[in-house]
This record gives sequence, C-alpha cells and structure tokens, in this order.
Amino acid sequence: MAIVRWDPFRELEEMSDRLNRMIARPSTGTATGQGKEVMTVADWTPTVDISETESEYAIKAELPEVKKEDVKVTVEDAVLTIQGERKQEKEEKGKKYHRIERSYGRFVRSFTLPDSVDESKVRAEYADGVLHLHLPKSEKAKPKQIDVKIS
Repeated sequence: MAIVRWDPFRELEEMSDRLNRMIARPSTGTATGQGKEVMTVADWTPTVDISETESEYAIKAELPEVKKEDVKVTVEDAVLTIQGERKQEKEEKGKKYHRIERSYGRFVRSFTLPDSVDESKVRAEYADGVLHLHLPKSEKAKPKQIDVKIS
C-alpha cells in the first residue's frame, strides 16, 4: 500500500473543475500550455444587477470607495471582465479598530456576452461608486415588427 500525501489545494482545484464541467460554465481563468486554466483569485466580489431592454443590456456594479483609475473594464472574445482593487485605509496613530467587516483588495467579475451584443459599442460610466455598463444590441438582434396586410 502506497502512502499518498494529502494536498487540500489540489482537491479544491479538482472539485472546482468538476463543478465547472457539471454546470457547463466557462472558467474565469486564462489558459496555460498544459490545457489547464489558472483561476484568478479575488479578495472580494462586487455585487451586480443585470437588466435588458429592447435595445441593450445594462450592468450596474457596486464599487464603493473604489477610485475610477482602479477599475478596468475589458471585452475580449465575447467575455466582459470588470477588475480592480479597493484599497484599505492606512492605520492612523491613535485609532483603534474594533471590527473590520468590509472587504478590501482585488476583485474580478467576468460575464459571457450573448451573440446579440455589439462589442464595439460597449460603454461605461462611473459615478458615486457605481459602474454602469451599457451593452447595445446589434441591429440584426433587435426585434422588428412586420405589418400583415389583409388581401
């Protein structure tokens, strides 16, 4: 009988891979040469609202106390990625914290875009700690009403 050393991180990675395959969700990592994907580790995850109108999809992400220059939005291969960092306040002399419940550090959120999104017209606005992303639908995806004539 061989003794195998237990590696909890390997088991977590295998469990994550099995879950991703089971729900058929694309991974948020980047591909490596061995066919494996490296997962991006985030310290916290901002909450988002996603809505749809006839002309566009809209994503609203809450990023309190995150500076505009610390936020990066990219669209690549039909995947929209929001990433950035919320920096922790520096300790001040004479100030004693009794509880810290808010999360700080890096964050990453990725969303697979539907084919109907016109990637070249995606725009972002940032105000009052809320990131607004507008993802217009392409002209071919918009519903068209056709009048039916009676003969």
